[in-house]
Amino acid sequence: MKPFILEPTKLDSRREALGAVITQVVKIDGKRVLNKGQRLTEADLGILERLTEPIHAVRLEANDLHEDEAAIRIAAAICGEGLTRRDPVQSRVNIRANRKGLLRVDPERVRAMNSYFGVAVFTLIDRIPVLPGKIVAGAKITPVSLPESTIAAVEAIAASDPVVEVKPYLPRKVGVITTEGLRGPLQKRFQEVVREKIAWYGSEVIGFEDVPGDAGAVAEAVRGFTNDGATLILTGGGNTIDPLDPTISALPLLNGALISFGAPAHPGSMFWLAAAGGVPIVNLASCSMYSRSTIADLVLPWIMAGETVTPADMAGLGYGGLLDRDMAFRFPQYTNEVVSESDEE
Repeated sequence: MKPFILEPTKLDSRREALGAVITQVVKIDGKRVLNKGQRLTEADLGILERLTEPIHAVRLEANDLHEDEAAIRIAAAICGEGLTRRDPVQSRVNIRANRKGLLRVDPERVRAMNSYFGVAVFTLIDRIPVLPGKIVAGAKITPVSLPESTIAAVEAIAASDPVVEVKPYLPRKVGVITTEGLRGPLQKRFQEVVREKIAWYGSEVIGFEDVPGDAGAVAEAVRGFTNDGATLILTGGGNTIDPLDPTISALPLLNGALISFGAPAHPGSMFWLAAAGGVPIVNLASCSMYSRSTIADLVLPWIMAGETVTPADMAGLGYGGLLDRDMAFRFPQYTNEVVSESDEE
């Protein structure tokens, strides 16, 4: 692109500026009449006639892409399934979730794209639950144009797989086992909370079993649920620090194994995750059985989206694992189904 100063008081200068791109906001009597990045057309000549001060502009060359077109192409490159691209607003293309699910972002490729001069790709953090309507990413360029070769290089980074996508939650049948002898209002409240959460993911609880504090009884309950088609087991209560805890002791009887014993988060140290026969077993410690914002609620969206949770995944929770009020955005919004956000925000 070639920068130049437009002299609006000169007729020849005004006509030569047709097709040029304004690089500043232009106001008359405090009112905006031309925007940064705006291409000048015949319709703008009347505005130019009213200006008395020079303005800055550029002429795009054959290999230059205007900021709107560049942002559209970058957004198209990073946009995967479960997402919708918007039209440019102030030369920024926002990308919204069009379904409920787990947001996946490849941070390394985002960094690689942003290493190119003038390119700006920005997203929410990886592996958080999102609702339809949520703005999860955006793309723009800083100058009013960039060489087409730069945009092509950015597109090449995203050529193998989408950089951003929303994975849908998969319907699961869930069996729930408790060993704390829950009765009356406590039992009712626990079951209500669990049913509400599981239904939010589009899954169903196929049953609740309150069993004695015995490893054999727990193992038998797990087998019963899996025989009935359960693809996820939730266990309520227990004592993680007790090596004789009946639910943990049941794992060898099921040929199961712990994936994470405790979690690097607060609250959440009493949480554990295991698997038996390919079925995840998620423990809901006593302190989290009725809460809506626990370490289990960070891990459940991963499982519900069909991801295999590894020890490395659990270890990574320590970064950002101080779950105070400022971390509320990381948790599922169990009371909501959609969100509404303006592209102007």
